[in-house]
Amino acid sequence: MFHPLDHPMERGWVGRIDGDRVVHLAAQTLQSFFTGGGSAREHAQYPLVEVCLLAPVLHSPAVRIFENQDTFAFANPAAVVGPRAEVVRPASGVPADRVSRSSLTVVPRIAGVIGASGSLAGFTAFAEWRAPDLPVPKDRDFALGLGPIVVTSDELDPAQVEVAVRVDGRERVRGPAPGFDWRAGHDLAAEHTVLRPGDLVVGPGFDPVEGLGECAVQIELVGFGVLEHVVVGD
Repeated sequence: MFHPLDHPMERGWVGRIDGDRVVHLAAQTLQSFFTGGGSAREHAQYPLVEVCLLAPVLHSPAVRIFENQDTFAFANPAAVVGPRAEVVRPASGVPADRVSRSSLTVVPRIAGVIGASGSLAGFTAFAEWRAPDLPVPKDRDFALGLGPIVVTSDELDPAQVEVAVRVDGRERVRGPAPGFDWRAGHDLAAEHTVLRPGDLVVGPGFDPVEGLGECAVQIELVGFGVLEHVVVGD
């Protein structure tokens, strides 16, 4: 999803990145693009440097976060935010006359996006933000980063992806994807239910980055785009 810099929109348009350009596709959402068979009429093209990339999935029906292919927990779809979003440090719960803000932890992950017929259609970067000062489960209920692009399953093997995390430009984490059987995870998510286009199946976390105050954080799936967030106090 994107919008031209000179034409901001909350929802944006579906687009296909082709080199240094974005092609506007005639689909309302990425979910409807998948439901339509993965093809749509093409509209205008825009230079990539002249657009703002948004969260690729709007209002995901369900978010499942896995620690391994045998266990997952549901997360809050309303907490999903896109690239360049501000992540607000929640109040730590101290008395009102001593209000302070939690330091944050970010756990980089890879998210699989469900397409037509309940299949895994593509992958994108995912940032699970946590506030360790808050009680479970509210410690991870306020911000889930997603984007900036979805790379289709035929173009990306998530097992081969390397992640790099930079805080204010300084690299804090770099490493390969954790071992995860995406087929087994998908099948567990689909067991006794129906997976809808836009559902997110999120793989295990890379090494977390802890103790974050106000800063800029970049999570890069090396070769496949950078998800950037800005941590603010309020």
